[in-house]
Amino acid sequence: MSGTSTGETPAAARPSPPSNWNLPNALTTLRIVLVPFYGWALLYDGGDSILWRSVAWAIFVVAMITDKVDGDIARARNLITDFGKIADPIADKAITGMAFIGLSIIMDTWWMWTITIVVLVREWAVTLLRLSILKAVVIAAAKSGKWKTAAQALALGFLTLPLLEVGDEVGWLEIPGEVAYVVAIALLLVAFALTLWSGYEFFRDVWKQRHTIRRRVEA
Repeated sequence: MSGTSTGETPAAARPSPPSNWNLPNALTTLRIVLVPFYGWALLYDGGDSILWRSVAWAIFVVAMITDKVDGDIARARNLITDFGKIADPIADKAITGMAFIGLSIIMDTWWMWTITIVVLVREWAVTLLRLSILKAVVIAAAKSGKWKTAAQALALGFLTLPLLEVGDEVGWLEIPGEVAYVVAIALLLVAFALTLWSGYEFFRDVWKQRHTIRRRVEA
């Protein structure tokens, strides 16, 4: 019978995929564009400029806010695109990576460089796995990963500020600056621990899912 339904939705009735030209993708692109400006402001005059360190902090805050906003808008308006799936994590890792590297150059200590190297290896390994071989494996974002992101943002944001430098210029800010710096280092250590733990959880879940899929295929 010509009127028999096949149960398939006609192609014309299917919703068209959202265009890559949308607000969330524009905000993601903005974050990527801000990375070199943030790095330049952070490292200006060897990181000793109070003015430019403050500018770098403002840029970092804008990047963190747009990171939250673009995701909320994309989900609320169903504007999730392939470009956004790829560019969003790259933008996040680019700005935080620049912060880790820039602060390591400024602080120039073995322990800061160690934290930076370990964090960057973990972050990019997870990102590359999500974008490549894990297309068929869905790993939900764990709470530890969300806490890691928040702790990283707070720690890097505080350390971007000229907390120690401002005390050299304004005497009464010396002690508050040093206290804030100690708090920032504590947050950095918390972020480092959460980075290691969330990385362990991610790779553990990947192994479990891939092992489960392999057993189903072999059954």
